[in-house]
Amino acid sequence: MTDETLEPDNLVDRAVVNTTEPGGIRPGDNKAMIGNEVRFWRKERGLTGAELARRAEITAGMLTKIELGKVAPSISTLLSIADSLNVPISMFFHRIEKSRYVSFVPAEQRMKVDKRGARAGHLYEMLGHNTGQSIAIEPFFVTYDTEAEAYSTFQEEGYKFIYMMSGHIIYRHGERHFPLKPGDTLIFDAMAPHGPAELIELPSTLLSVAISSRYDPGMR
Repeated sequence: MTDETLEPDNLVDRAVVNTTEPGGIRPGDNKAMIGNEVRFWRKERGLTGAELARRAEITAGMLTKIELGKVAPSISTLLSIADSLNVPISMFFHRIEKSRYVSFVPAEQRMKVDKRGARAGHLYEMLGHNTGQSIAIEPFFVTYDTEAEAYSTFQEEGYKFIYMMSGHIIYRHGERHFPLKPGDTLIFDAMAPHGPAELIELPSTLLSVAISSRYDPGMR
């Protein structure tokens, strides 16, 4: 067996070249990225190309073409490689998605929202959102205007990040109170009661990012 000679009789499955094999990866779709992952894990395991090819029962030449992104390997070939590397096959695809989510909100298109539990003078502008993901991210630009009232009993699932932008407030989290001035930050478990306990200098503005997991009934 050489790097340049293919021996189909010894292959678990053939890689696909310029066509789509049933059960294979469509040519041109992320071949280079899959190849990079195979090469990364081979080196991570301290194996040469020849050693991995022998374990996976493919030619060294075929493995080289896969790592260079020149061929689109079938699923069964990748399964054999993954088994030889002792990694789940999903590791070859974890950087690949059919679509990469992105949310762009121009400054003039910020959406003003009425946040549940908010008091008068608490103004929330949504800076973006994500949909259909396992993690929910909700960033808000928050303004406490001159009519704002203190309210420090918010509770919600997940975590929250706060970056103070202007003004001066005392922010409660559980039994603790934190003086927030421009540039100060907080990260905390949002299940504890929290919110502005004292509004010292108004108006005040801050960036608030809530992060929580979405429950998927299909996952156990």
